[in-house]
Amino acid sequence: MAEVKLSNPGTLPKPAGAYSHIAEIEGARKLIVVAGQVALSPDGKVMSPHDVEKQTAEVYGNIGKALKVAGADWKNVIQMMTFLVRREDIAKFFAARTREFPKLFPDAKYPPNTLLVVSGLVSEEIAIEIQAVAAI
Repeated sequence: MAEVKLSNPGTLPKPAGAYSHIAEIEGARKLIVVAGQVALSPDGKVMSPHDVEKQTAEVYGNIGKALKVAGADWKNVIQMMTFLVRREDIAKFFAARTREFPKLFPDAKYPPNTLLVVSGLVSEEIAIEIQAVAAI
């Protein structure tokens, strides 16, 4: 089993949200890369069009399903990358993440996350996409 050490050294600024600056992994047998997930139902329909808060919860749900299929769990996530379409949705995303993360990471040890604002995603109704990397 991989040992994951998350840290925020004093030589860096305090994280501006629910993430760690560094993830160190030792003893991993398998690296899992989950492609960017969006708020699509299993039949391919966009869920909660344009609503970044509801879509964030759906996206985390889809990532959780992918991790389970690969034999992993949220505790194995070592990095995330978040893509938002609208800069004005950053606060709403932070609010949604603040609600969801305690369920996903009950120990309050959050993986590194990069947040990008992009000009668009695969559909105009999609407000957010999140990619995850895990190690077991």
